[in-house]
Amino acid sequence: MLELKNICFGVSGQQEKEILKDINLTIDTNSFIAITGPNGGGKSTLAKIIVGIEKPTSGQILFDGKDITDMSITDRARLGIGFAFQQPVRFKGITVKDLITLASGEKLSVSEACEYLSEVGLCARDYINREVDASLSGGELKRIEIATILARKTKISVFDEPEAGIDLWSFQNLIQVFEKMHQEIEGSIVIISHQERILNIADQIVVIADGKIIKADDKDKILPELLSASSECKYFKGEA
Repeated sequence: MLELKNICFGVSGQQEKEILKDINLTIDTNSFIAITGPNGGGKSTLAKIIVGIEKPTSGQILFDGKDITDMSITDRARLGIGFAFQQPVRFKGITVKDLITLASGEKLSVSEACEYLSEVGLCARDYINREVDASLSGGELKRIEIATILARKTKISVFDEPEAGIDLWSFQNLIQVFEKMHQEIEGSIVIISHQERILNIADQIVVIADGKIIKADDKDKILPELLSASSECKYFKGEA
């Protein structure tokens, strides 16, 4: 379980800017949460706060009862918190097998590494020895990145707009991968997204606008309201 308590985050410069304002959120074990809201509302910043890329200005983060507020991204990764970027990193000279093996933290056989690729819908023999470079499409990279998260056996997997930069066919396959992850892994999934199909497979939806959580509830209660024009306007202006 991950608990965010009274999380605030601001940046200083010529003018102080408060990006997150008193965020309180609990992510239960084995839950699937979709975080949505207008651009600039603080969604990606919240994801970075969870994984340790950014540290809150104030507030507390508890993971399985342990205070991780001041922990680095590396230490949080060791505890089992994973992060998938909007644009997966390419590693010239590193093969897909190398990457999955590094992620697992143990020596894997080719067949073991191939199992993770099969889990994300990739033909293992076509990818296992390929380099993680520009020859791979955005959709292929996304699925390989998810394979590394499966290999790490993360307790919480955070995805920042996984649909960004991929074609419709890849997106449809990505939905199936997320559904399978939710059914089979013992871990929580947090996805930042605007996409209705992703919101529709989540257990809960959290709506963030102007740095604040304005609604958080079961998907079946929130999604119909988000899909109606009047309610969408209300939520995305932060008036709910």
